Amino acid sequence: METIEALVALNLIPGVGPIRTRHLLDHFGGDPVGILRASQAELDRVPGIGSDLATAIARWESEVDLAGEMRRIREAGVTVLGFNQPEYPGLLKQIYDPPLVLYVKGRLTPEDSQGVALVGSRLTTPYGLEVARKLGYQLAYTGVSVISGGARGADTAAHQGALGAQGRTVAVLGTGIDRVFPAENGELFERIAERGALVTQFPFGRSADRGTFPARNRIVAGMTLGTVVIEASLSSGALITANLANDYGRQVFAVPGRIDSPRSKGTHDLIKKGAKLCEGIEDILSEFEYRFPASNRTPDDAAQPQFPSITLTGAEQAVWDALGREVLEVDPIIRASGLTPSSVQVALFSLELKRLVRQLPGRRFQRVSSDG
Repeated sequence: METIEALVALNLIPGVGPIRTRHLLDHFGGDPVGILRASQAELDRVPGIGSDLATAIARWESEVDLAGEMRRIREAGVTVLGFNQPEYPGLLKQIYDPPLVLYVKGRLTPEDSQGVALVGSRLTTPYGLEVARKLGYQLAYTGVSVISGGARGADTAAHQGALGAQGRTVAVLGTGIDRVFPAENGELFERIAERGALVTQFPFGRSADRGTFPARNRIVAGMTLGTVVIEASLSSGALITANLANDYGRQVFAVPGRIDSPRSKGTHDLIKKGAKLCEGIEDILSEFEYRFPASNRTPDDAAQPQFPSITLTGAEQAVWDALGREVLEVDPIIRASGLTPSSVQVALFSLELKRLVRQLPGRRFQRVSSDG
């Protein structure tokens, strides 16, 4: 048995987890295979394990389907990283309870170790969605990996913004990697896997529940330099991610919102407690000057990306052609372009940032004339 297979098996045993595994590894000389080969009597002697868990580990071959899990991993084209491998995200290794394994669809790169988390409420206002897309786009355009949780609302908008900039983005899932949650993000997850990675600690078949999302949030906070909370109520799960980032010694940013909006109460509370107020990309990048030198950009560049030569993606071209010389709402653009609603939204946002399209009152859009 290989080390990674042993870690996958331990991850499949209910109740083991990263903290107890650390106790087991300390006892068995750092060898995951040795843990699975140990007798129940040996396991009983490990502090913090207990007789029930010792029994489950000693009988692991009848408790979990390791061969089936490894087959599913191969068939899905998924890579599994153990916490003791050099490819495992370095920042995530530093937290108190790093996941034993990460299932990765797509590819993690060294650049992702300089990623920034963008998180927010699932029930996001149009303002929050706009900010999430804009920050996601601008961070990705400057070469920063955008990390988020793949949820509807702010997370989805952040991923879309990064993809619109042709940059890297990583979605950390609160399910097994074979589950799509929310269901409408199937196409988005495919695009993320092509441009970046889908990541989870959960085995195949695991559905979302109350326990999976806090576990997901700790990965988002743990693998990034800092966490930006875009919009959150006082009960939002995004605040869990922010608090974890703070516990890990990472920078926390908060985007201000309307003072009378309940969905900004959480972000305003973070600012009161010392989070850095974020009004734009420079507020984020200036905190990490040692990693993102200011000489490579100017505030104007960051606020409104300038393209040396404008090129359009297939979706952008389809939306551009659909607009013609008309002033159109989104639905007619969707019908004329033949694209999905989410693809049209991302393309419109990208065209706005490229100063080719402007948005008018009433969510209507038109091309920008050559004279501006």
